[in-house]
Amino acid sequence: MTNIDEKLQPILAEVIRRNAGEPEFHQAVLEVMESLGHVVAKHPDFLELALIERICEPERQIIFRIPWVDDSGQVQINRGFRVQFNSALGPYKGGLRFHPSVNLGIVKFLGFEQVFKNALTGLPIGGGKGGSDFDPKGKSDGEIMRFCQSMMTELHRHLGEQTDVPAGDIGVGGREIGYMFGQYKRLNNRYEAGVLTGKAIAYGGSRARTEATGFGNTYFTKAMLETRDTDFDGKRVVVSGSGNVAIHTIEKVQSFGGKVIACSDSSGYVVDEAGIDLELLQEIKTRRRERISEYARRRGSDVDFVKADSGSVWDVPCDVAMPSATQNELSGKNARTLVKNGVIAVGEGANMPCTPEAIRVLREAGVLFGPGKAANAGGVATSALEMQQNASRDRWTFEQTETRLAQIMKSIHDRCAETADEYGAPGDYVLGANIAGFVRVAESMRMLGVI
Repeated sequence: MTNIDEKLQPILAEVIRRNAGEPEFHQAVLEVMESLGHVVAKHPDFLELALIERICEPERQIIFRIPWVDDSGQVQINRGFRVQFNSALGPYKGGLRFHPSVNLGIVKFLGFEQVFKNALTGLPIGGGKGGSDFDPKGKSDGEIMRFCQSMMTELHRHLGEQTDVPAGDIGVGGREIGYMFGQYKRLNNRYEAGVLTGKAIAYGGSRARTEATGFGNTYFTKAMLETRDTDFDGKRVVVSGSGNVAIHTIEKVQSFGGKVIACSDSSGYVVDEAGIDLELLQEIKTRRRERISEYARRRGSDVDFVKADSGSVWDVPCDVAMPSATQNELSGKNARTLVKNGVIAVGEGANMPCTPEAIRVLREAGVLFGPGKAANAGGVATSALEMQQNASRDRWTFEQTETRLAQIMKSIHDRCAETADEYGAPGDYVLGANIAGFVRVAESMRMLGVI
């Protein structure tokens, strides 16, 4: 706790005690508390009103059983979660993740991050997160449908346009959202379009929602680069992952003149010095759901595939790194390699993809660092725009939505930068994001009373 203000150390110790065995949640809370010493000096009433303790405690934690029948007729059991973390600014908003690693601690870390991310957008949405330890990989469409229907049979009673609005996350795309929305509509006997976001265009989804997280991270990173009188043009870029966020990060970076030379999945990574062929990558990963090694096979001898146990995608020299896969994927060792190879900017496309040590290494080296709660807020921002369109029975063009997304990301960047300046840490986007998001939520909670 050496970097924590002494007034905050007992609060952090109590959070760790009350949430034993949840290291990801501890990490997320620690990362925010490291920035709050300046805040409590300026706003001592935040301590008197126990606002920090209240922000660290979810308003509601829901855990439930999800029984479903597989294609062989066997009954399977998974566990479902929804953590409704904070509603001071609006209805709970945050994705659902389907992955074997999902547990309560991971959902709480994601929900905690979501509170501040959503606050930074300036939009009226609170923070929450959910999911299941269900693994959609290798499952048939029928199995996924039956699982989603079973999950929504329990989850629907906790949701609503003005209560809690989930979206997708890892393992949850348009197919899964569709199955869950269908079951929600069936159970509630009404067409409440705004209760889920990430829907298909045909039944109330927003254009640019699929692209939003990757596009938003690229807009934020571009804004950071511009503070040093440069941009993506001609830069070598490495993007981890090859899912939705990574693919649309690659797309937007390429549109800005950058060359993405490497991407990855859990099996390894590919290096394509000519620049990633986006159309081929989408064919392999989105439509055919194959491993990244197939990209190297299809591209030929000029592309290298390196297995996950033989190296890291962060070994590839680059100017800009954009971790877009999962939490804690970029270690301190990886960060030192990036710094040694001359990286100038890192934009987090995933939630908390850099370990605390990695963040420390990058900040100490003077690398521009966009934390996920700011840099990857484009997804939830566009989800809120989808809610707005649903509420007004309207539908915007792709260009309208992307223009609004670009404005929101520039606003988030500027809010983080200005807050860092105000608190005596120019260029520190971590401190700026943490304080700007925290203060907006804390002020709202203070005005609402002790609830």
